[in-house]
Amino acid sequence: MTTLASRIEAARDIATGRTRIFYGWWIVAAGFGTHTINGALLFHAFGTYVVLLGDEFGWSRAALAGAFAMQRVESGLLGPAQGWMIDNWGPRRVMIAGMLIFGAGFMLLSRIDTIEGFYLAYLVIAVGASLGTHLGVTVAVVHWFYRRRSWALALLMTGTAAGGLLQPVVVPALEEFGWRSGAFVSGLLVIAIGVPLAAAVRHRPEDHGYQMDGGPGEGEAAYEAPPEEVNFTTQQALRTRAFWFLALGHGMAALVIGVIFVHFQFYANASLGFTLSAGAFVILVMTVSTVVGQLGGGYLADRTNKRLMIVCALLAQAVSLVVLALANAYWMLIVFGILAGVGWGARVPAMQALRADYFGGKAFGRIMGFSSLVIMFGMIFGPVFAGVVYDVTGSYRGAFVVLAGAAVVGALFFWLAVKPSLPVARGGAAGASPS
Repeated sequence: MTTLASRIEAARDIATGRTRIFYGWWIVAAGFGTHTINGALLFHAFGTYVVLLGDEFGWSRAALAGAFAMQRVESGLLGPAQGWMIDNWGPRRVMIAGMLIFGAGFMLLSRIDTIEGFYLAYLVIAVGASLGTHLGVTVAVVHWFYRRRSWALALLMTGTAAGGLLQPVVVPALEEFGWRSGAFVSGLLVIAIGVPLAAAVRHRPEDHGYQMDGGPGEGEAAYEAPPEEVNFTTQQALRTRAFWFLALGHGMAALVIGVIFVHFQFYANASLGFTLSAGAFVILVMTVSTVVGQLGGGYLADRTNKRLMIVCALLAQAVSLVVLALANAYWMLIVFGILAGVGWGARVPAMQALRADYFGGKAFGRIMGFSSLVIMFGMIFGPVFAGVVYDVTGSYRGAFVVLAGAAVVGALFFWLAVKPSLPVARGGAAGASPS
């Protein structure tokens, strides 16, 4: 029977971060939660908002896709500053502020009546989502894990896929109760759940008496101490070919995902004649496949060649777009969902882990922030390009084939991105303080 003393000790352990479970895994759990919120209420749900807002106001698909593009512009331009804030102030403060802004943006969205108002509300949502979710917790995990870095990143990123699993609930709710009520309730949920999750994130293990991967006597005691990482400064990383090949390859990969989540529901509904619920089931299949890809990819990335795995994942995404372009039956949409999901899931944690392996963790926030300036062009160009092609030709098929080719080019960039060597300083020592 648990004694009062043991309960008090357990409470003290939790308050100080000293639990039997390595605290890095609690950060992963918090990151899973923030990714689930973003995935369920924004990332996967955006396509449904596109359909509902287009039906109510008659706005074109290109105009609505422009909001998604604007989010990527914001994310890209905010990236370097956000990386600096995270590296200097810690992810916790940045993420808490972001969740508050994220929730307020949804509440503002529930009140809009014009395309300008929609863009303004979506801009607020985008700023909040950027600050409150992905980059902050990714930086934290990179600092807390070395040997299981890809696995830890994969686990937290499955939260986005878990948000997709909730679409059979989110989509009918938006249809039944209206997008205005859905947006307002989404804002409340973001604040009520997201802020406590963000508050659980911590920056560096050494600041809380831990070592990376848990250290001796914590977590996995059999682990040897991780080797000392080679840490590039931001300026050193920007001067390497590897930085640009990784960023360009990531941008090409982003083309595919941006198009899918902005235009898939409309393509399945208006072009192929399937219901929104049928489209939501394909998203569910893709989401389950994404989880399989993330978990399998995260496990293998810590044990195999990350670059080769990313190349294979991008080729799978290219094939998925060709299948989508040729689709004339529902089973082909299911095949598309499986290929796109596995490819997306396998590549994402491996990409982030590969960057950390190449450039180290000390300036990772800023390095990832500058990478986002390049990646944003993929997320911007893909949805807008597909929307314009549809508005001009009445079909998405040509756009899907062109973007499949872009995914192949992205695979080539990753194949060329070999690990860089740290420049030797004039005095003979490699490296410098992060900047």
